[in-house]
Amino acid sequence: MAARPVRKQQQRSLLTQQKLLDAAIQAFSEQGFKGTSTRDIAERAGVHHPLITYHFKNKDLLWRTAADRVFRDFRRSLAASLEDCRDENPKQRMAALIRAYVYYAKAYPALHKVMVQEASYPSPRLDWLIETHLKPLFDDTFGMLEELQQLGVAPPGDPKLLFNMIRLSSGGLLALANELRSSSDIDVDADGMLDEIARMIVDVFLPGEIQDPA
Repeated sequence: MAARPVRKQQQRSLLTQQKLLDAAIQAFSEQGFKGTSTRDIAERAGVHHPLITYHFKNKDLLWRTAADRVFRDFRRSLAASLEDCRDENPKQRMAALIRAYVYYAKAYPALHKVMVQEASYPSPRLDWLIETHLKPLFDDTFGMLEELQQLGVAPPGDPKLLFNMIRLSSGGLLALANELRSSSDIDVDADGMLDEIARMIVDVFLPGEIQDPA
């Protein structure tokens, strides 16, 4: 009989952590680390303020835990896309990666908003984000783009610059959804819009085709 109350308490604890992480990533993406207070996060989550220190000790650990969840899931999404297309040619694999990037950025706009907030000035958080999540993803993708350049699919130039142009087109558009709606009458929620964004990014940045061997 004692196991049931313990299990319920554990479930409540996990639910509270989930609420705090959801509220934290939203607040940090909107207001940045310095502009966000733990009291604001607790209010957004609908929990008592002392529970933040109980579960996460301090604001810095809460930020890292929230960011880690978003970026870890992001990398898993891209890895799953590549695995699904492992038997396709290099252009098709990159096209699938871009499409997965666009869809994830739409589902989790905080992904790019957090990066914009943290990239505004040097900080240990930015260093951690780069070393833990961005560089492993970037280094793998640079090699894919170099191969596509050698095949004549991607334009010549610095593959690192090319990749960052692709990722900013993929995620930046979704992060600016409200502005795009007002300034350009582009509704990223419209049916087929995400597929169109992904297709146009591929057409612009990967214009060549892989030639069949003679």
